[in-house]
Order: sequence, then C-alpha cells, then structure tokens
Amino acid sequence: INMFNLVKNGQCYSGMDYPPTIYHPPITNHQSTIPPPSILQIQQKYFTLSLKVLSMQKEKYVKDLEEIKEIMSRSSRFISLSGISGIAAGLAAFAGTYSAYKLVFSNHVSIAYSSAAYTTTDIRTLLIIAGLTLVLAVGAGIYFTTREAKKQGQGIWDVQTKRLLINLAIPLVAGGILCLILLAKNYLGLILPMSLIFYGLALVNSSKYTLKEIRSLGLIQIILGLVSALFIQLSLIFWVIGFGGLHIIYGIVMQLKNKS
Repeated sequence: INMFNLVKNGQCYSGMDYPPTIYHPPITNHQSTIPPPSILQIQQKYFTLSLKVLSMQKEKYVKDLEEIKEIMSRSSRFISLSGISGIAAGLAAFAGTYSAYKLVFSNHVSIAYSSAAYTTTDIRTLLIIAGLTLVLAVGAGIYFTTREAKKQGQGIWDVQTKRLLINLAIPLVAGGILCLILLAKNYLGLILPMSLIFYGLALVNSSKYTLKEIRSLGLIQIILGLVSALFIQLSLIFWVIGFGGLHIIYGIVMQLKNKS
C-alpha cells in the first residue's frame, strides 16, 4: 500500500531502496532586472522623435516649394536660351569686325564722329557686313535656341516667347531707326556706340521674361556703349568686346551652368 501511494504521488521507487527525496528544480526568474524607464527619459525620447518628424516635414515642404517655384518660373519665363547661340553670335561679331576693319577702317587713320571721310563704297560695304553679321547671329540663335527648347520639352512659340520678343524689339527697332538717321546725317562714328547702348537696353528690358543673366549682360553693353561714345577712336574695339567677347563669355557660362 505504501509502494502504491508512492508511485501514485509521482515519487521514484526501485528495488529495496528507500524512497528517495523528491527533487524540486530551482525556480528561475525570467523577468528582466532592468528598471523601467523614468518619466524624464520617456519625455526626452518623445521630444527627440518629434524633432525628427518636424525636420522631415520641413525638408518635404522646402522641396515642394522649390518644385512650385520652378514650375512658376517655367510658366512665366523663357528659359531655353542656348549658350551655344551666344558663342555663335560672338564668333559672327568677330568675323564681321575683322572684315570691316580690313575692307574699310584700315584705310583710314581713325574713326571719327562724322562720316565725311568715308566714301559711298565704304558705307555700302559696312552695311553689307553688318547685314550678314546680323543674319548669321540671329540665324544661329534661332537654330540653337529651338534645339534647346525641344530638348527641355518647352514650346518655342508661346506666350513667354512673344513677350520676350516684343520687349526685345522695342529698343532694338528704336535704336536701328536712330542709327539710320545718324547714317543719313553723316555721323557714322556714333553708330557703333549707339548700337551697343540700344542693344543693352533691349536686353535689360526683356530680361524679366527670361534668364537673369541677360540683365547683367545688358548693363555691361550699355556701359561699353557710353565709354565708346566718349572715346570714339576706340569704338570699334569696344564694339567687338561687347558683341563678340561678352557673347562668347555668356555662352560659355550658360553651357557650364546647364551641364551642372
């Protein structure tokens, strides 16, 4: 009966041995001994997390504002001006200046305010050179600007283009008429400074509808024209600096900017 009770109670028993002592395994505590975080630690973690969330939201808002600004700029400005067109215009100006010097100005001592020293053949030659230079510069500008607009997915003839051309044409047409009047009144020497001044005015007037670099280019052209009118003997040098050198520099800067 005692044996039966021992087996029934789950106690080991074998042979003639006395019933062994019942083994009880040690009770282990699996709970962590790390003390719970204090209220201050919880507040610090919450504050840090809030700052991170706010920073991420701020970056997102700034990015959205930049995208909106870019869209508005594209919708209100013509930004497809090509740097290569500026380089081409500058090279055309250098070629025209070299031709004018070789064919006309090299036969005279210096450029004067009055055109009495120039023959009808000289004036005709200068007009032909000026016309060819203008056609080459404008043609290159239209070609490369059209190609740049297609590359950027922007229309070449839209509201922005019309605004740009209108504001560009007003000073140019006025300056061209003035140059013809000066030519008719035998003031050939003033045509070079006047062309620089009115071209600069045209760039400044149209700069609000295109890239901001155009305004700086126009202001420099105006300054060169004024200095050229003061030192009329050097007006051809100032003219080639303005229409040749500055256009090439502008074109290189724009090309580097577009690549970056």
